Amino acid sequence: MIEVENVSKSYRGSLVVDDVSLRIPARGVTSIIGANGAGKSTLLSMIARLVGLDGGRIVVDGLNVGTTAGPVLARRLAVLRQDNHMTARLTVRELVAFGRYPHSRGRPVAGDAEHVARALRYLDLDDLADRFLDELSGGQRQRAFVAMVLCQDTDYVLLDEPLNNLDMRHAAAMMRILRRAADELGRTVVVVLHDINVASWHCDHIVAMRAGRICRQGTPDEIVCEPVLQEIYGVPLKVERIEGRPVCLFWR
Repeated sequence: MIEVENVSKSYRGSLVVDDVSLRIPARGVTSIIGANGAGKSTLLSMIARLVGLDGGRIVVDGLNVGTTAGPVLARRLAVLRQDNHMTARLTVRELVAFGRYPHSRGRPVAGDAEHVARALRYLDLDDLADRFLDELSGGQRQRAFVAMVLCQDTDYVLLDEPLNNLDMRHAAAMMRILRRAADELGRTVVVVLHDINVASWHCDHIVAMRAGRICRQGTPDEIVCEPVLQEIYGVPLKVERIEGRPVCLFWR
């Protein structure tokens, strides 16, 4: 379980995350949604210890994020940021192998190669494994970074807008992979998303933010409905059910 207790963050006097308290259940897929500037990425970054807290406390699986040693936390929690830049010229396989660093500290140990091979298969990257990252499309690079995160083999996986640069086919495939990681590998996946319908279709739990605070949270059925989405986004919209799931058809 991820426990967020009275967490706040300001930038230059502007409150971005405002006294947020939240519990994210272990296992399954949880999405964080909301309009631009709602505080989604900042909250995820604080859970991942990429951004410091101005107040409050975050605990992941019993570990205080603020005080736990980095190597210990990295074996429990993996994160994919929005802005992934590599200055070194690496192949896909070399990038994915970086996911093993918290376990081997840069000195490969027994089993590392199999973890890398499994992550490449999971993201359908076998044919690209020996290509350099700068030879790939944006979507292919994004899949390579997700493979690196899964290769870290942590119980908790945090991803900030992992569907960036992905077309419809690969975005759907990515969410199926994250769904499988939760169902088959027992991972707790927390993902920042902009697409409400992706959240509705693939997630167990949805956390909605507005103006730096938790606006609503619940199941897709509880969140993806017209009055709640209007509260979150401030615009009227239309929701219908398709194959038993709530789907937002259009903004009005």
